[in-house]
Amino acid sequence: MKEKITAKIYAKSFFQLGKEANIDVSSELTKLTEVINSSNNLENVLFLDVFTISEKYDVFNAIAKKMNLSALVKNAVNYLIQEKRINLLPLIIKEIIVLDDHERGFIRGTIEGSDEVENAEFAKKVKEYLKGKIGKNPELHYIQNKNITAGYRVTVEDIQFDASVDNQLEKFKESILG
Repeated sequence: MKEKITAKIYAKSFFQLGKEANIDVSSELTKLTEVINSSNNLENVLFLDVFTISEKYDVFNAIAKKMNLSALVKNAVNYLIQEKRINLLPLIIKEIIVLDDHERGFIRGTIEGSDEVENAEFAKKVKEYLKGKIGKNPELHYIQNKNITAGYRVTVEDIQFDASVDNQLEKFKESILG
């Protein structure tokens, strides 16, 4: 929990600095994530404590130069390395993407159901409802969840609508047992 709060603070700071400098921090960090995820060796160097700070600096700065990252993003990641908080980078990137989505006027979420294929009519109704309730365009993707017997569970950030039969039965059980 503490790490998530710390990551949110860093994300807000980096995102705000990017806005002020007219730099798309979200895009650059997304590309950096793709590069890190494509190489186990790079991931090990950056996130394992067996490597020294100077080794992490050297490797990251070589990657940043090849990727042509902005000075802001390079300095931000170097700061995380220096403060031994580079392990927060994935959480920070997720938070920055959320901030960028909000800035652009939409939010991301999921619809979970037992069906193999999404019910397009239901998804449309949910999107319209959320847009009216939250005021932003929801971008929802469907996930089949075999733990749901029937119905749907919609999650958008910290909002969850659970219209599954399992949830209704659990509430009924609690009301009887008191």
